[in-house]
Amino acid sequence: MSLKKASLIIILILLVDQISKIYIKTNFVLGEEIKVLEWFSILFVENEGMAWGAKIPGEYGKLLLTLFRLGAIVGIGYWLWDSIRHNGSRVLITAIACIFAGAFGNIIDSVFYGIIFDDSYGHVAQFLPENGGYGTLFHGKVVDMLYFPLYEGILPKWLPIWGGEYFSFFDPVFNVADTAISVGVGLLLLFNKKAFPKKETEEVGQSS
Repeated sequence: MSLKKASLIIILILLVDQISKIYIKTNFVLGEEIKVLEWFSILFVENEGMAWGAKIPGEYGKLLLTLFRLGAIVGIGYWLWDSIRHNGSRVLITAIACIFAGAFGNIIDSVFYGIIFDDSYGHVAQFLPENGGYGTLFHGKVVDMLYFPLYEGILPKWLPIWGGEYFSFFDPVFNVADTAISVGVGLLLLFNKKAFPKKETEEVGQSS
């Protein structure tokens, strides 16, 4: 796959990701939910830290996380460039492009959203507010909105250990960038042999 095609994948993912986030940020109040289907909702939440809502404690925890993400995106970018340069498989380059785009999409939130939006507590956020944003550079929050509560209810009593208890699946709220990262990782796992084909070597001097 060429650099042009890989760039197109990245640009398309970034456009969909950022358009969806900006729309949610400027049209939803934090915590607002619209049920699209019984098992799918648009739910506006913001993630201050890592996946699953985890945070790095301390005054500089958020800054360290953002700087780590910036370093990671440089490494992923080099991996993509090097794979294209060495004519890597289509699966490999597509997967890396998805991971790069997803990571880059969330970095945009972390770096810039704190200064280009005000907060969303009890009101819809404004873009480029006169009084400044809700944070500073490198201290933005990642916008999430895709929620798939596939199951919610009381488990049958005949189940061992958890029988009769309340159970919900799938609780995490995520975004298009997260989806792109998951797709990229999934491609690498499912099509590992195609992504990393072994080069055939000729055995020299082998006796029959």
